[in-house]
Amino acid sequence: MIRTLLVDDELLVRSGLRMILDAAPDIEVVGEGGDGDEAVRLARELAPDVVLLDIRMPGTDGITAASLLTALPEPPRVVLLTTFDLDEYVHGALRAGAVGFLLKDTPPRDLISAVRTVHEGNAMLSPSVTKRMLERFASPALADSAAGRDEAGHRLSVLSERERSVLVAVARGMSNAEAGRELGMREATVKAHVSRILSKLGMSNRVQAAILAHDAGWT
Repeated sequence: MIRTLLVDDELLVRSGLRMILDAAPDIEVVGEGGDGDEAVRLARELAPDVVLLDIRMPGTDGITAASLLTALPEPPRVVLLTTFDLDEYVHGALRAGAVGFLLKDTPPRDLISAVRTVHEGNAMLSPSVTKRMLERFASPALADSAAGRDEAGHRLSVLSERERSVLVAVARGMSNAEAGRELGMREATVKAHVSRILSKLGMSNRVQAAILAHDAGWT
């Protein structure tokens, strides 16, 4: 079972998320919280696999909580809940170690799929949503300057040509399976490349690497 914690200051939102996730046979909602402090406390007590975390909450907000959660000794996979048009701080939270984000009006099937995806070790990088977020929020000042692109490109110069191709596919929102089909690789080979990319870049998740690729102008 995928142990999931829901954190949102709106009870109706939490109730809706719980109703959707309770319908999945492999997902168990182990707790609910209303702010960032509760998120951290409940994560320590309940050891969830996945935390769905609202960004805008009173008290300790989701961005701060995401940083605290990903710093735990055995951190859960943190997915941010956002309204997209308003949440201009998503980028900073992703850099802090969150593995993706979901719109609050995400269809039920996609919500369940998202929880499964991050539990498997993948980030939420759907082409229809996350690519737009990267284009809009991923260090716009950095991406718009030649110096910024050069800096990002220098960091990425440690990658092999094959790893570059895999990272571009990741930054376009592809899963390992989709990247494998496009690049003519087995899914396991893509997964191995992603692991090496993260190790070389000193990063904890695919989202961070995708942001860097965007900053370099690769997407």
